[in-house]
Amino acid sequence: MHKSERLFQLVNLLKGRKVAVTAKQLADRLDVSERTIYRDIQNLQTSGVPIEGEAGIGYLISECDLPPMMFSVQELQALLIGSRMLEAFSDPEQAQYAQSAIAKIEAVLPTTMKQINDDLPYYALGYRHDDRCQAHNKVLREAIENKNHLLMTYQDVKGDVSERTIEPLGLVYWGGKWTVISYCLLRNAYREFRLDRIISLIVLHTHFEQEEEKSVLHYIDLVKSAACDNKNS
Repeated sequence: MHKSERLFQLVNLLKGRKVAVTAKQLADRLDVSERTIYRDIQNLQTSGVPIEGEAGIGYLISECDLPPMMFSVQELQALLIGSRMLEAFSDPEQAQYAQSAIAKIEAVLPTTMKQINDDLPYYALGYRHDDRCQAHNKVLREAIENKNHLLMTYQDVKGDVSERTIEPLGLVYWGGKWTVISYCLLRNAYREFRLDRIISLIVLHTHFEQEEEKSVLHYIDLVKSAACDNKNS
């Protein structure tokens, strides 16, 4: 277990305790020596974690607000991978937020973890994500958040162009293409549109209400159910 992950586990073991936990109990739980526990306790106290107690008696965390949550090695790696994917495949504004998150995560990585981060075998290359698709991503994201109707001009796989009003419910990335899950007012049904086939989008000043049976989660449940039925048939 890396030191950063051990410290994270140690804080979790001490949080919310009403009775002090001895160094031996902590050492047995984390499979380390008591000397390591004493050293870790001292490091945490120096970092501002409000641990009370002493050797031979036990330790607990006094009731007060703790510093921001610490993450394990695996959790930090997952956050970095997710941020890299968002940076590569979202719109410029979201990419900027992702870059900021990555910078903050990397700034607090312990020295022992910096090499682990550099050696992560996951990459997200967004060079095929064209500017028009990124622009559509931003417009759609904001329309979803504000529940605005959109007037969309769309070209389907056959090359046919149509204009329709949609209620954008959510964006789904399928590992190659972004799609917007919508309720299409022309068809009065769910429809899925690829962002790279959208010709234009106009934000309307009218709004829609999202319902339990008209939402992106409901649509995904329907897709999963249909896939399950096809698998079993």
